[in-house]
Amino acid sequence: MVIKVYIASSSGSTSIKKQQQDVIGFMAVNKIEFEECDIAANEDNRKWMRENVPENSRPATGNPLPPQIFNEERYCGNYEAFFDAREDNSVYAFLGLTAPPGSKEAEAQAKQQQ
Repeated sequence: MVIKVYIASSSGSTSIKKQQQDVIGFMAVNKIEFEECDIAANEDNRKWMRENVPENSRPATGNPLPPQIFNEERYCGNYEAFFDAREDNSVYAFLGLTAPPGSKEAEAQAKQQQ
């Protein structure tokens, strides 16, 4: 399974840049393998991302903005959903991955199962 983070390398929005850096930095620090898909440099990436964000996750107007996160072809969510999952120590579940032993998320899951 490959986590794909759709980003815009040439975004003029500092908010989008910070959100992208936050997601990518978290993945790198936690050694979660992922692929960056740049929608600014690759029209196919832009088209695929826009077509595959579910209708109920789209903004009321305009197109979905990066970062958007997928596990292969399964939509995980946008930055807000990622942020909420991180706050709840449930990023691995959000990404559709198994939490590594010893992580806060794995410990929380073990407590729930007891």
